[in-house]
Amino acid sequence: MALMKLGSKSEAFHRDGRTWFCTSGLPSDVTIEVGEMIFHLHKFPLLSRSGLLEKLIEESCSELDGSVCLLKLHEVPGGGKAFELITKFCYGVKMEITALNVVSLRCAAEYLHMTNDYGEGNLIMQTEAFLNDVFSNWTDTLKALETCGDQVLPYAEELHIISRCIDSLAMKACADPTLFNWPVSECNDTKNSEDNMLWNGISTVMKPKPIGDDWWYADVSTLSLPLYRRFILALESRSMKLESIAASIIYYVKRYLPMMNRQLSFNDRIHINSGTSTPALSENDQRALLEEIVDLVPNKKEVTSTRFLLRLLHTAMVLHASPTCKENLEKRVGAQFEQASLVDLLIPNIGHTDTLYDIDCVQRMLDHFMSLNQPSALSSSPCIIEEGQQMTSRSDSLTPMTMVAALVDGYLAEVAPEVNLKLPKFEALAAAIPDYARPLDDGVYHAIDVYLKEHPWITDPEREQLCRLMDCQKLSLEASTHAAQNERLPLRVIIQVLFFEQLRLRTSISGWFFVDDFESSQNPSVPKNDRSRQMDPSKDQVDDVNEVRERVSELEKDCLNMKQELQKIVKTKRSWNIFAKKLGFTKKSQQPCKPKESKSRDLKEPASIVNAEQNQSNEAIHQALKV
Repeated sequence: MALMKLGSKSEAFHRDGRTWFCTSGLPSDVTIEVGEMIFHLHKFPLLSRSGLLEKLIEESCSELDGSVCLLKLHEVPGGGKAFELITKFCYGVKMEITALNVVSLRCAAEYLHMTNDYGEGNLIMQTEAFLNDVFSNWTDTLKALETCGDQVLPYAEELHIISRCIDSLAMKACADPTLFNWPVSECNDTKNSEDNMLWNGISTVMKPKPIGDDWWYADVSTLSLPLYRRFILALESRSMKLESIAASIIYYVKRYLPMMNRQLSFNDRIHINSGTSTPALSENDQRALLEEIVDLVPNKKEVTSTRFLLRLLHTAMVLHASPTCKENLEKRVGAQFEQASLVDLLIPNIGHTDTLYDIDCVQRMLDHFMSLNQPSALSSSPCIIEEGQQMTSRSDSLTPMTMVAALVDGYLAEVAPEVNLKLPKFEALAAAIPDYARPLDDGVYHAIDVYLKEHPWITDPEREQLCRLMDCQKLSLEASTHAAQNERLPLRVIIQVLFFEQLRLRTSISGWFFVDDFESSQNPSVPKNDRSRQMDPSKDQVDDVNEVRERVSELEKDCLNMKQELQKIVKTKRSWNIFAKKLGFTKKSQQPCKPKESKSRDLKEPASIVNAEQNQSNEAIHQALKV
C-alpha cells in the first residue's frame, strides 16, 4: 500500500479519554470541539496553515478579549480522526498518509482552506500529489474509494475524487493487468513458498500464474451498491464485453442475496437469511438491492443466462419486489425462453392461489416469447415434412420454437398432477404452442394422459376437448400403441389413432412395392427373371419371394391385433353390437390370410391381398368415424 510520511517532530500529544492535550508545556489558548472529541491547542500553528481557522480564531478572540476561545467544528469531513491528523500536520509532528485516510484528509483540508497561501507544501497540495500515486495502483484506488462514506461524500463528489477513482478502476479492469504490472490483490502473491525456488543459494521467483478475465470480480464486490453501479456504468462507457459485466453482476448478487446461492424452495418465503455466511442484509435492503441490480443487468439477449434471470425472478417474488421489477425479469426470460430448463421453470407459487407452482408466470413468459418469435416463424412459411425426413435449412427459424414446445410439454407433464389445476389454464398453456412447432405430439400426449389420470372426475365432453390439443397423425409408434390401449382416452380418439396407424402401415407397404417397381423400371431391356439369374439364378429369386412373404405375414398379424384391440374396446361400450357390425368383425375376418406356398407365384400378388384387406378395414373405420 502506498505511503507518504510528513513532519519531523516527535509525538507532542497525549489523549485522556476523549480529550487531546499538547505536551509542549505552553498553556492552551484555543479549544476545538469536533464531534465527541475535544482538542486543547494553540492558535499560531493552526491559523498559519488554515484559512478557516484563522478567520474563526480572529472572530472568537475579538469577542472574548483575548481569553481562551472555543470553536465547534462538527462538520469537518472525516470527523475527529481526520482533525487529529490535521493537527499533527499543523504542528509538524510525524504522520503518515495512506490510501485509507487520504480521502478524508483531502476533504478536510479543502474544508479548512489549507492552500499554499498559508504555507508552502500545505495539506491540499500534499494530498493531491498522493492521490495521483493512489490512482496508479488498483488496490490502493479500491481502498480509497471504499473510504468515501457519508462523512466525506459531499466533498468527495465536489472534488471529483469518486469519479476519478471509478475511472481509474474501470480503465484497469478493461485492460490487461499483466501488461502494466498492476498489483492485483488475489493474483499477485509472490511470497508464497510454492512460487519460490532456491538454485545455488539464489532465490528466484517462478513465472506468475495467468490472470483470467474475472480477476477483478471479487474486489469490486466489496463496494457499496451506489459505487458499484457507477463502476458498471463506467465499464459500459469503455465498451467492455457485456458477458464480463453480466458475470460481475452475478458475483455481486450472490454475495449479498443469500437465496441466489442455493436451490430455491417453498421455505424461502419464510426464512430469508437462514444458514448463510454472506453479509446479513434486512429484507428491505435486499429488495432495494435486487431492484437496482435488475436495471444493471445487460438487456442484450443471451448475454445473461436464463437460469440466473429465473432465480432473480423467484427471489423478487420472495422479497415482494415491485411489479415493474418482476415484469422486467419476465420479459427478459421470455426473450430467451428456449434456453430455460424445466427445473428452473418450476417456480413455487408465493401468492395465495391453490396451485403449487406459479403457472401464470410461465404463461406470461411464454406469451412474450411467442409475440417475439411467432411472426418471423410464420413468415418463413414452414412446409409439411414427411415422417423420417430431416428439417431443411429453410426451417432453421423454427428451432427455438421447437425447443420451447418440448419445454412446455415437459412443464405441462410436471404440473398436470396438481389437483387444483383447472382445465382452461392447462389448455391455454398447451394451445399457446403452434401446431407446426411440434414435429411429434408425444410430449403433449403424455401431459394429457397425466392430467386425465389425476383428474378422473372431468366429463366426457371435457375429455374430448382436451384431446383436441394433440394430433393423432403426429404420434410415434410407441405413443400410438400406448394410446390404442389407453382406457382414459375417449373412444373416438382411440379409433382415430387406430385409423391413422393403419394408414401409416398402408403407406409403408406401398412405399416398399413402389421401390421394387422403380428398380425394375431402371433396366427395362433385361427381364426380371434374367436380372435375378445374372445375380444368382438359383438363390436370389427364392430370397425375394420369402422376404415379401415374411413382410406380408407380419403386416397381417399387426392388422389382426389392431382389430382385436378395437373389438375389445367396442365391447366395453353399450352399443358394441352396432360397432361390430359396421367394422365387420366376423369369424371369417378374424382368420389370418395365408398365402399359398409356390415358388412361381408373382411377387405383386401378396401386395394385392394386403391392399384388399386394408381397404376393407379402412372403409369400416371410416364408417365408424362418421358415426
